[in-house]
Amino acid sequence: MSIAPQYTYRQLTSDDVTLLKELLRVFGHAFDDSETYQHAVPSDEYLTNLLGKENFIVVVAMMGKAVVGGLAAYVLEKFEQQRREIYIYDLAVSDAHRRKGVATGTINALRKIAASEGAYVIFVQADLEDGPAIALYRSLGTMKLANHFDIEVGTIKS
Repeated sequence: MSIAPQYTYRQLTSDDVTLLKELLRVFGHAFDDSETYQHAVPSDEYLTNLLGKENFIVVVAMMGKAVVGGLAAYVLEKFEQQRREIYIYDLAVSDAHRRKGVATGTINALRKIAASEGAYVIFVQADLEDGPAIALYRSLGTMKLANHFDIEVGTIKS
């Protein structure tokens, strides 16, 4: 008889820079993009300041003292109504901990935070070829098709 791993979920504060750096390593490995997530890690001062902002939320999944997954999200203040929505910018789980409910647990932790923040919805994007992410998000919410465009800064086309 095997015992299921025990995961805990917590929102990071400005005192948790070390845990945020561990999450950056998880992101780099999971997305196969160490260049983005490890090459130019911001200073401790920058990360402390970022974690202290009300519009930035980081939730980590931990097994013991190790970060095994997590998400970074932004709180968006709306202008058309007095309300907020939360955008999950990145979410990843270490290979060894996938398919064990870690991503769902992380999102559920964010749902509790969102409710306490007065948010009315959480939204996330998934690449079309990322079947597991789409299946996860579909199990938790409603899918809306959209296109994503990156607009370069500093380049103006007439």
